[in-house]
Amino acid sequence: MLGLKLFHTTKSGMIEVKPRLAQMEADVQSLVEAHMETLLGVTFLASEYVIDCTDGGRIDSLGLDENGAPVVVEYKRGTSVGVINQGLYYMAWLMAHKDAFRNLVRNRLGASAASQVLWSAPRLICVAGDFTRYDAHAVREHRRNIDLVRYRYFGNDHIGLETVASVTGQPTAIKRAHRGGAGLPSTRKRDGAMTELVEAVDEVLLGIGDGVTRVQRKQYVAYQRLRNFACVCPPQHTKLLVHLKADPKEVDLVPGFTRDVTGLGHHGTGDLEVQLRTERDLDRARDVFRASYAAA
Repeated sequence: MLGLKLFHTTKSGMIEVKPRLAQMEADVQSLVEAHMETLLGVTFLASEYVIDCTDGGRIDSLGLDENGAPVVVEYKRGTSVGVINQGLYYMAWLMAHKDAFRNLVRNRLGASAASQVLWSAPRLICVAGDFTRYDAHAVREHRRNIDLVRYRYFGNDHIGLETVASVTGQPTAIKRAHRGGAGLPSTRKRDGAMTELVEAVDEVLLGIGDGVTRVQRKQYVAYQRLRNFACVCPPQHTKLLVHLKADPKEVDLVPGFTRDVTGLGHHGTGDLEVQLRTERDLDRARDVFRASYAAA
């Protein structure tokens, strides 16, 4: 983003819109909290959450992502100084005080959401004016799900977010020797062709771009950047369903291959359903997979 230039078109020509930092850290926090679902794919739960421990402290923001995973969000106006270690400290507290977080979710979102919190994949999102190369290296040394997000204001009406680094604490590769292993929808005793298709889809989605994280849920497997861009359901007898964030209205729908499921009940997130039966279908779906990745 630091190399990105934004211009405003006027009748007399082009005017560059200069990027800038927020005047105060609280300005960034207030804006993100007010639009957290749109910006980060996270449902906002609490601001300045006071933790009960010897050293004390306040978590800038708490939330729940699309897959039900707890999210700690920390902010810095300028270059990140200590924000990663601070966030990891709060994540450790969170994992040691699950009942407190469940109560917060129950009070805000109801008992059903509280009972389905995904404790295996807690996340830390750090939003700052900038990060150093040492920050990007440091997150790769931690066995946690951490996203470093750089922000910039452009004029008075625009804000840009750029993912500088995204690291998962879970394995991000599947060895074909372990068919139907962890991280894939259960194939049980499905035929070999369907097993091969499931593995091929997993490989394509993990390799589609930088910072892809796989999150295992009982009903689906999510592939995410900051937000989910694909959700793969357990394979049916003859097909595999993938739900994408790409806008169905911008896709030429093909009966038996792509379907608009807006308003229809289904597992995972995304309103564009892709039905895969063979690896040829997977090849046909690559462009819409990339569009969904870009949309997330």
